[in-house]
This record gives sequence, C-alpha cells and structure tokens, in this order.
Amino acid sequence: MHHIEIETVWRFHKEGSPQTAVVMLGVLNEIRKTGKLTNAAKHAQLSYRHVWNLVEQWSDFFGVPLVETHRGKGTVLTAFGEKLVWAGERMQARLGPQLENLAQELATEIKPFLHQRPSVIRVHASHGFAVSKLRELLDREPGIGVDLRYVSNQNSLVSLAQGACDLSGVHLPRGELRAQGIRACREWLDPREDRVISFVTREMGLMVKRGNPLDINTLEDVVARKARFVNRDHDSGTRLLFDQLLALHGIDEAKINGAQQMEFTHAAVAAYVASGMADVSFGVEAAARQFGLDFIRLLTEDYFFVCKRAFLETEPMRRVLDIMKGRDFQEGVASLPGYVATRTGTVDTVKAFLESVGSNAT
Repeated sequence: MHHIEIETVWRFHKEGSPQTAVVMLGVLNEIRKTGKLTNAAKHAQLSYRHVWNLVEQWSDFFGVPLVETHRGKGTVLTAFGEKLVWAGERMQARLGPQLENLAQELATEIKPFLHQRPSVIRVHASHGFAVSKLRELLDREPGIGVDLRYVSNQNSLVSLAQGACDLSGVHLPRGELRAQGIRACREWLDPREDRVISFVTREMGLMVKRGNPLDINTLEDVVARKARFVNRDHDSGTRLLFDQLLALHGIDEAKINGAQQMEFTHAAVAAYVASGMADVSFGVEAAARQFGLDFIRLLTEDYFFVCKRAFLETEPMRRVLDIMKGRDFQEGVASLPGYVATRTGTVDTVKAFLESVGSNAT
C-alpha cells in the first residue's frame, strides 16, 4: 500500500542575500516541552552537536538568540524562539487537514496506474480527532484504501446523496439545540436507502488559557470580559453550532470581540489561544487539552456516519465496522480527552436513529 504525505517547510530568506535558513520547528518545540537539547536531538534522530550547531546557525541568521541555557536548569526558548514555535503550531493546525485532502486527491489520481489497486472507500466527513484515528487504523489495513476529505456537515450529506462519497461523517448536538439538528438531518437523509452508524460522542465548549485568567465560564462572560475571540470558518459545522448557541442565549455576534477572526480546524483555534493571540475560542475538548488549555464544557455532540444500505453489504465496509468495534480503535478513542466510543459500529435505520437521539436529548 502506498501513502502520500505532504509536509510544510519553513524556509527563511534575507533580502538581497542568497542565504537561506530551513528552521526545524520540531527541534525547537521539543526544547520548549522538555527543556533538554539532548531530547530534541534524539527526537530529530540527529547528534547533540549537530542540533546545537543548527540552533546557533539559526540564531546567527536571525541576529536574535532562539534559546537560552541555564546551568543546572537546562535549555529554554527565548521569546523569539517561542513565537516561532507557536507560529508553526498554528500553521500545522490550519493547513494539516487541507494538505491531507490534497494528498488524498493525488493518491486517487496515482493509484489506477499502480499494480496494487486496493478497494477505496470514499469518506467525506466533518473534521474530528476520532475520524483521524479511524483513518490511521484503516491505513494499516492491507487491500483497503481510504479517500478521506474533510468537509462541512451539510456538504458531507450532499456528497452522499449525489454519490460522491460512500461514507458521510456528521455531528449532532444534544440538549436544547437537538431539535434543530434533527430537522437538518431529516432534510438530507433518505429513510429508505440510508443507514446510520453510531461512532462517538465528544464534548464541546470554550477553550481558555491555563488557569482561566479572565474567569470565563459562560458565553455571556465572553462578551462581558471583552475577551479576544477566534472563530471557526463559516462553512464548518462547529461554526453553525456556535451561531446557534449565540441565538439560544440571545447574544449578538457583533458584541464578541474578534468574532470575525477565523481559523479552519479545532486544533487551529486552540493553537491561536495557546499562542496568546486570543483569549478564548469554541471547539472540542481534545484540541484544548492538546495545547495545554483549560476547557469549559457547554454541550455534548453525537458524531455518526451515514452510508447507503447496499454499501453495508460490501467487504470493505464490513472491515470498517470491524475496526470501529475493535480494541485498537476503542483504546484510541479512550485516549482522546472528551471523546467516548458510544455504540460504535452499531447500524440503525434513519427512523430508529432519529428516534433514539430524540429521546436522548440531554
């Protein structure tokens, strides 16, 4: 099985000079996390001397030190080094899913020319940590390929209805917004031909800096504290959910400081807050914990997949269900803060599923 990965490279140029510098942000990030240059060298699979020389070369190039060493206290990043690392974290969080989509497009074009032609399952899904974990396990399976594209809730259901994908990943809020979500699902689901596969639940809420220095606990607090906010893009299901929450609480978006500042993934908005460029955002708990943020839960979502009834009988789909129910995936989900594997891999009719979630509104 062949896989394509597209990675970003930071290459700095000096104006009027042929000199360039490729900064390995992974090295700096490891120094930030561990305070040890030896750990950074081991992580990069380079010698200690080579990594130290690289850091010195980067400092000379910028004319600003990137690290400081303290006898008996290890190595720490300077303010400039920290800024580089957090800029890199934001870039990776923002571009990662888009690069994965591009890699999948290239793989789809190339695979017909290879001797190995695995069965490819086309998945259009709202971005999520559990979906990435499932894709990771599917990539290890011989004879099966996954063409995963991250799209919005509605677009994934439209893709399924139009035959552009085999599996559609959707999330539906519990609580007071449940009825709105069910109405939207009814608009796109075909009760005769579609089947619903339970997947996970996930916690959604406010991401704030560690220690919650502005004492933000509600949406009203975001407005009252004039906290700097970073929002999700207009096409995302999470942005739609946030807008519905604002309407439910009678909050005018115009009163939120920074509501028009947008990022494209849960991880990207979390990185934005962690880097100090915003005070608060809205997203999944797993993203908040990944970047060392505090999390204030507001609601729970059910994440599920939809496919055509006939596709359930195919051998690739049976293997997907086996993986969902398997120990590796269950343990993987258990390691994601705020995620719970709930009836994972269980197949229901549209009618039975909507009745089930309708009765489980809280």
